[in-house]
Amino acid sequence: MLLTRIDHVAIAVHDLEAAIDYYRRAFGAEVHHREVVERDGVEEALLEVGGSFIQLTTPTRPDSPIATFLDRRGEGLHHIGYRVDDCAAALAAVVEAGGRAIDEKPRPGSRGTVVAFVHPKGSFGTLIELVEEPA
Repeated sequence: MLLTRIDHVAIAVHDLEAAIDYYRRAFGAEVHHREVVERDGVEEALLEVGGSFIQLTTPTRPDSPIATFLDRRGEGLHHIGYRVDDCAAALAAVVEAGGRAIDEKPRPGSRGTVVAFVHPKGSFGTLIELVEEPA
C-alpha cells in the first residue's frame, strides 16, 4: 500500500484570517503551522485534526492556482493530500495506473515535504497531492 494516511484536506478561502477564526470559534482548532509558499502563490494555515490536517489556503497573487480555483468555483474543497513514503514511486504508480500527473517529478512542498500533484481528470474528479515527509 503506497498511501500511509491522509495528510490533509485543503480548503480554498478568500480570507485566511476569517477562516482561521471560524475554525477556532466553531471547533476550537488552533493553527499548527502557517507558511507562505511563494512557488505556488499561496499562504496556508494547517489545523491539526487527529494526526492529519485541515489546510486552509488562500492566494498571494492573482495568477496562482488557488486564485484561479476561487474565481471559477468559489470557496471550498480544493484537494486531498495523501501521505506516502516515497513520492516518486507513488507518482510513477499513479501514471502507470492511468492517472495524469500535473508534476512530472516530485518537488518541494510546505513543511519541508516533497510533493506531486495528480490531475483530477485521471483520479475520478479529485485533485490529489502526494506528500512525503522530510527525512
